[in-house]
Amino acid sequence: MSAVSPVIAASVASAVSPESPTPRRVLVTGAAGLVGRVVTRAFAGHGAAVTALVYEDPGDLAEIGADRVAVGDAGDPDLVREALADVDAVVHLAALPTPEHGTPLQVFGGNTQATFNVLEEAGRLGVRRAAVASSLSILGLPWARRTLHPAYVPIDEDAPLQLEDPYGLSKQVDEATSEMMARRHGMDVVALRFPFISDDVRAAWRLPLLADDPAAGAPELWTYLDVRDAAEAAWLAITVPLQGFHKVFVAAPDTFVPYPTADLLAAYHPDAEVRAPMPGRTAPLDLRAAERLLGFEARHVLDLEPRPWPPSDPAQDVPTPPPS
Repeated sequence: MSAVSPVIAASVASAVSPESPTPRRVLVTGAAGLVGRVVTRAFAGHGAAVTALVYEDPGDLAEIGADRVAVGDAGDPDLVREALADVDAVVHLAALPTPEHGTPLQVFGGNTQATFNVLEEAGRLGVRRAAVASSLSILGLPWARRTLHPAYVPIDEDAPLQLEDPYGLSKQVDEATSEMMARRHGMDVVALRFPFISDDVRAAWRLPLLADDPAAGAPELWTYLDVRDAAEAAWLAITVPLQGFHKVFVAAPDTFVPYPTADLLAAYHPDAEVRAPMPGRTAPLDLRAAERLLGFEARHVLDLEPRPWPPSDPAQDVPTPPPS
């Protein structure tokens, strides 16, 4: 194993500020992605310097707040080590975002290697705060080849996993890696279990699809999170005082469809044990862990006109999704 550069180690150690939980410089991997771009802009707005690590440089990262850019694979130890100069917190977002973005080995192997590498190099250099993008897909429902159902609702962080796909499995391993790194390096790591991430473009595609065909949203339990709230959750994950490893669902408190949650669950997940009332469009996720740990509550929620159940006219034409 190569030795850590004394120059880099010294620069990282000097960046740690025990007097303030606010990081002075954050490494954001996957900074050119949907969430990464908004995270970069938001963190710069909070006054933190941002080093962006991207697989390909889109050329405009300085405009959204990154004053340093590292280009290459997050699984490359040398690249990550250099990108960590002066960094005192990491937000790791880089990943192939679905099992459809590569072969099973590329998705699982690439995602898990990058997470291990980023956290290991950060830990060796003295970085003690990290947030890692996990996913609601860890439950196994969204990408399964057959219809799966949750054991109970609202789903919490202890819900059983039913994994059948390489992407969901990579997130399970990422969480295990994060927990190990917390013990190995004394890091404080939060795995943020994101649902469908929405912005104006993605909402314009997905809202009519699910309104006409709510079955399409059943594997993800009709949940969503505005990308601005995802950025806020990431900021809280590296600034709120906490210790050790934590995994939390972060989502909007309501669903992405104009139908009562109770009717949706009765129609598409009829055998799930209902453990708490979910009036109106309440999301079938227990979001109390994120609220207790981070003080997180989504602020950008949808105001949808209620529709009668069941839908009268199932969708005939499926809208084309935007590029990932």
